[in-house]
Amino acid sequence: MCTRAVYFGKENQIVTGRTMDWKEEMHTNLWVFPRGMDRDCGLGEDSLTWTSRYGSLVASVYEGGTADGMNEKGLVTNLLYLVESEYPPADDSRPALVITAWAQYVLDQFATVAEAVDELSREEFRVVPVVAPNGAEGTVHLSISDPAGDSAILEYINGSLRIHHAREHQVMTNSPIFDEQLALNRYWQQIGGTVMLPGTNRAADRFARASFYINACHQSADAREAVASVFSVMRNVSVPRGISTPDQPNISTTIWRTVSDQKNRVYFFENTASPSLVWIRLSQLDFSAGAPVQKLTLDGNPDLAGDQSHGFQPAEPFQFLVPVM
Repeated sequence: MCTRAVYFGKENQIVTGRTMDWKEEMHTNLWVFPRGMDRDCGLGEDSLTWTSRYGSLVASVYEGGTADGMNEKGLVTNLLYLVESEYPPADDSRPALVITAWAQYVLDQFATVAEAVDELSREEFRVVPVVAPNGAEGTVHLSISDPAGDSAILEYINGSLRIHHAREHQVMTNSPIFDEQLALNRYWQQIGGTVMLPGTNRAADRFARASFYINACHQSADAREAVASVFSVMRNVSVPRGISTPDQPNISTTIWRTVSDQKNRVYFFENTASPSLVWIRLSQLDFSAGAPVQKLTLDGNPDLAGDQSHGFQPAEPFQFLVPVM
């Protein structure tokens, strides 16, 4: 499921785009979380606890997890499927963070990729997987990008955290693991994207196409042109509606796309079942400590369109999905 790519425009016009590919609707809504929220991911005495340092705008899945979002500092997180993920054992004594809260924790706590990598590399907590409501294993990896264009890819392989931190790590898809994706992409770079690119919906093929197109498209200082360019790349690597491979959840219909303008703090959301875009200007949101949590209901409202910065309503925050005990 999914593709993510970071665009380097002129004059620090950094934009991150992603697709959400899944075999069913995930009842996604947009949420505004303020600073100063006391967080607990619902694992009882074992839970990691924290207080949010930064406000964020996020896209939920199944009203039980943060899959995507941008915080008020322009840091962006994207959660993507990775079947090879293997997390620390259940008897690990460190505080636990459920996988559905992983992206939210990063948005809450960090302003830059370097800051996040420095802290997360200490591995002071363990990540706990959860099964999705449809029974799919919650095996995911996480990408982070910031307004300076820095990137990191975080994967749990054989129970250990691997962090790939470099500006050139612009693209992430699904299987195989990131090291192997880089090796496959080097092969396609030798051929050259203007000669031939792989065209299937397999993750490795999407990785090659996104890597070529995100840099081949016009690198602009104009926000409108930059966002349009990223949407064009995301559409190129999307999977048509109605296509899914039962035993390969990483090859599924693209149900939505997001594009985050990190310079101007504008978050765009596109439901592939809708004829229109929705966008939110983070400068118009109230992230102050004590402000209410707010929700923009997208689920069941496919005709919503345009600037919805003032369309949010106060709501109780969703509870993170946790393993069934």
